[in-house]
Amino acid sequence: MRFSPGLRQNRLLKLMTSVVFTTELSAFFNFPAPCRRRNSKEEIMLTSLAFIFIFGLTLAAVCERLKLPRILGMLATGIILGPCVLGLLDEKILSISSELRQIALIIILIKAGLSLDIADLKKIGRPALLMSFLPACFEVAAYTAIAPSLLGITRVEAALMGSVLAAVSPAVVVPKMVKLMDEGYGTKKGVPQLILAGASLDDVFVIVLFTTFTSLAQGGNINAVSFARIPVSIVCGIAVGSVFGLAVSSFFEFCFKSGRYIRNSTKVVIVLGLSFILVSLEDWLEGIIPLSGLLGVMAMALIIKTKCVPSVSSRLSQKFAKLWIAAEVILFVLVGAAVDIDYALSAGFGVVIMIFLALIFRVAGVFFCVLGTKLSRRERLFCMIAYIPKATVQAAIGSVPLSLGLPCGALILTVAVAAIIITAPLGAFGMDMTYKKFLEKESR
Repeated sequence: MRFSPGLRQNRLLKLMTSVVFTTELSAFFNFPAPCRRRNSKEEIMLTSLAFIFIFGLTLAAVCERLKLPRILGMLATGIILGPCVLGLLDEKILSISSELRQIALIIILIKAGLSLDIADLKKIGRPALLMSFLPACFEVAAYTAIAPSLLGITRVEAALMGSVLAAVSPAVVVPKMVKLMDEGYGTKKGVPQLILAGASLDDVFVIVLFTTFTSLAQGGNINAVSFARIPVSIVCGIAVGSVFGLAVSSFFEFCFKSGRYIRNSTKVVIVLGLSFILVSLEDWLEGIIPLSGLLGVMAMALIIKTKCVPSVSSRLSQKFAKLWIAAEVILFVLVGAAVDIDYALSAGFGVVIMIFLALIFRVAGVFFCVLGTKLSRRERLFCMIAYIPKATVQAAIGSVPLSLGLPCGALILTVAVAAIIITAPLGAFGMDMTYKKFLEKESR
């Protein structure tokens, strides 16, 4: 059948009108137009997040079935999906990896603060204070004394390497300790509380050491002011966090008494927002007042638990425990993605020996911290095992010396990566395998 020219033109006009109308309508209501495709960059980011959650949870479940720590599966997921192996993660996600890891860490620190008790902290005061710096000092001393002859670097470079490697990983330790407190293992003698408090302060001390030794490696000088920042940072973090905790708990109490009901989910958002401000304060006040934002977050959560009625703090703790399910996957998968396999494979046998020698010194430091306590031998041994893992701090600062152009930068990054691969699984596995045998379960 043939159409007349006029009829063909009429049909063509109708078709064009239909296409234009459909396109405009879809744009107005934000419907997908027939010829419109979603931004490929958006699709890549969403796909990357899908990979992180699906494969991270899958490999975690596989490890759990094999009686291995879940963290191993998540770290393995990050390494496999990361730029060094398959390269399936979007660059945008990797560029904000440190921020995402920090958010996840904030969530578990809030959960930790809501699980702590001030009475328990009073019982473990002295050992917790020693745990915050003594094991790190022992490990830095080990690198400073042994690394020059074993790895062929200067004494100052060895001290800088030690400051990178000396921090325990709160990302590995804190969730484990929160789990133990929830299950009642070791809580009678305050073992998880001791490790939790020590690990939270340990990072502050080590990062200040790292800053000091970095300046020295660049030709600067060590002065007393640098080390004075450590106690000031701790005190200011706790003080500011406590003020925030008093303010938010008073606000919740006022709303309750005035009949203005606030949903628990809304309370979670408020606490999260204040936590982000606390962490940001550390950067805003840099060069003016040293302040530990993460320590402030935990202090705020502890005050909220103390001042609010038990039902409120309990519900908040449950909410943050649910948030941690997703945050945990993001944290450990991205830590794994930050691991550079090429550097790890380039690590010689000397690097591995150095890591284990330093761990021996670190364990000795923990042993001296728990001397004179009422802890049994098994409980003391568990404390030593719990202080082995390294991950987040090393992933965050391991590449800094290299980015500054220091001659030892590549070697320090290699050692940091190797330490993550060795100690994170070793510490996590050790804790999972021993806590039921070494710690007494408190009946509730």
